[in-house]
Amino acid sequence: MITASFAVGLYMVSLTMSPSRIKLYNWHKWAGMTILTLAALRLYWRLTHRAPSLSASMPRWQAFAAQATHIALYVLFFAVPLTGWMYSSAAGFPVVWFGLIPLPDLVGKDRELAELLKPFHWMTAYALASLVVLHILAVVKHLVMDDDNLLGRMLPSMNGEKS
Repeated sequence: MITASFAVGLYMVSLTMSPSRIKLYNWHKWAGMTILTLAALRLYWRLTHRAPSLSASMPRWQAFAAQATHIALYVLFFAVPLTGWMYSSAAGFPVVWFGLIPLPDLVGKDRELAELLKPFHWMTAYALASLVVLHILAVVKHLVMDDDNLLGRMLPSMNGEKS
């Protein structure tokens, strides 16, 4: 969902004003609010369930990088949609989730504030996209180079416990 929302965001800003562009902006906002909701649920899950331990053979710098990346991902899971929501509010375009649920404006309509928020939204989006790519590369490294069963330890075993 994050990847699709990022791709739509890149594409929609290149379009001239049209019904298609407005549809894509709305879809992008709906995706952002859904990502925000799922991020809150995921954070709740992580706070109430222990993460699987890292491999004892993992170098300290990799363990630190993994933990720092996960923290940054969680921060950005919230920062990207919240800055988008604030930008939309400041620009005077309300967010109506799935066209059905009007969400409150996070800030009042203010063109100057909207122009200040706009770059924060795309900078956090690019940071999130970069970390997603880094995360995927780390998974591939663990699968191909390390063969340390990292993914297997994250999946529930047949008896409901972590492997």
